[in-house]
Amino acid sequence: MSDAPVDWRTRWAARVGVALVWLLARTWRVRYVNAGPLAEARRRHEPVVIVIWHGQLLSQLWAHRRQNISVLISEHRDGELIARIAQALGYRTVRGSTTRGAGRALIGMGRELEAGFDVGITPDGPRGPYHSFAAGALLVSQRSGRPVVPFGAHASRAWQLKSWDRFTIPKPFARVTIAYGDFVSPPEGSPRDLAAQTPRYQAAMDAAVALAAGTAAPG
Repeated sequence: MSDAPVDWRTRWAARVGVALVWLLARTWRVRYVNAGPLAEARRRHEPVVIVIWHGQLLSQLWAHRRQNISVLISEHRDGELIARIAQALGYRTVRGSTTRGAGRALIGMGRELEAGFDVGITPDGPRGPYHSFAAGALLVSQRSGRPVVPFGAHASRAWQLKSWDRFTIPKPFARVTIAYGDFVSPPEGSPRDLAAQTPRYQAAMDAAVALAAGTAAPG
């Protein structure tokens, strides 16, 4: 957690946010696609590096609550709100990003993996560009030797905010489909070469999102 004091507005906004998420998300009908490989990795106590697009974060946080996942969340004010909601849903949090304050974030993520927790990273966060896979998650994967697993989400009915990430909020009683992509092995070579390897992981993310949309039940 950040050492900076949290003002009362953020604390109250977080409490209200948690209540609203619970009220809304409990109406969602969630289904999972291709969950077997991840379940097997967890059975073997082999943690993974999870990657999720920033705009799909809300449905993913709900669908994977209390699953021994540690999420990387920025130290911006909006990050504090998301962190408190995530903690209320049973997540561990590491504050920072793989760009700003990267050293501390990478160390924190590495420790979580060593302790047996999956780690979740938004590779296009915290500020975009939209659906652009930055190399930070790959550095976590390379240093830890843990594979990258892309998660995709699709909602049958949703609100989409006019933010850079097109943040998606499934509507009440929406069908939410969560799809797990193929495991992608840690990148090889020098850390300086990671940016050149991002297309492979970008393609895996795009495939997971397409799988979620393509297998979603109508309505």
